[in-house]
Amino acid sequence: MHGQKRIRDYGINIGELPIGPFNAITDVKGVKVGHCTLDSGDMKTGVTAVIPHTGNTFLEKLPAAVYVINGFGKSVGTMQVAELGTIETPLILTNTFGVGTGVNALTRYMLDNNEDIGIDTGTVNPLVFECNDSYLNNIRGMYVQEEHVRSALAASGTDFLEGGVGAGTGMSCYKLKGGIGSSSRKLEMDSSTFTLGMLVLTNMGRLNDLTVAGRQIGKEIKYSRYSGEEEADKGSIIIFIATDLPLSSRQLGRIARRAECGIARTGNNISTGSGEIVMAFSTAQNILHYEKREIIEQRMLNEEMIDPVFQAVAECAEEAVLNSMITADKCSGWAGHERESLKRYL
Repeated sequence: MHGQKRIRDYGINIGELPIGPFNAITDVKGVKVGHCTLDSGDMKTGVTAVIPHTGNTFLEKLPAAVYVINGFGKSVGTMQVAELGTIETPLILTNTFGVGTGVNALTRYMLDNNEDIGIDTGTVNPLVFECNDSYLNNIRGMYVQEEHVRSALAASGTDFLEGGVGAGTGMSCYKLKGGIGSSSRKLEMDSSTFTLGMLVLTNMGRLNDLTVAGRQIGKEIKYSRYSGEEEADKGSIIIFIATDLPLSSRQLGRIARRAECGIARTGNNISTGSGEIVMAFSTAQNILHYEKREIIEQRMLNEEMIDPVFQAVAECAEEAVLNSMITADKCSGWAGHERESLKRYL
């Protein structure tokens, strides 16, 4: 987006389902994305914020689910989502050592917008996710500050950059440059059109395993044009799924598990030192914080009709990973480390 050349612009079309207008998570009405990029010298990091809907996320929570593919990670807030099946704040992405700052900044952001938190009602569950960008970023510099989280939240919109921006500034993917990627699919159900969108933060994989539309181009790059050395896979990927389909928390958990299919198609083996975390939410219905009724009704998808949604998740995951790489420019980071861009080879 923003005029960036994405994987489809190279003639590589992933999957069969139709895409949304942006082919991004923001095709789901109400979802917005913002970045704060910190890119100077040894500082290659930042923050990305995903706002789930246009209302007050604390007062109007959304059905949600979290799925941990491999748990080598330091994300915050997932335990309560697993227990209660809702989200009540925006979603923040940053580097591993920025998680604490992200929690403080997001908590203060929620307090500023909800005078009742901690006084007339309970506390709040901030959601902050991370990947380790220490290959390109001097992570010990602890560059991420609360103002950067605020900036990402304030910058949120429907059209946003991908690649080496925001939280993706210092990330690597298949030992090339990674970062932020997105994709979406449209689904026809009950004579209505629904949307499923995804945003990923990629920081995983070995070059040798990189696969694009079924072709193992990682091996071709490695043995013909790549001058670097093969490294062990110790990276991670964070995946956010948004949809306007009416799905229960349990159903959101089911579709979250299918993200694994899509990232595997790009070559990820999910190593022991990696953290693959999936967060899925539905904007179809709100769960009121101050609900007075004892019994509430919620719509949900007919379980026998869920297979197209599984397909949409797998297709979005595969394409979002590739978009995160193809939109990222070559990066020279701290200690002389470099990551080449995939577009050099395509």
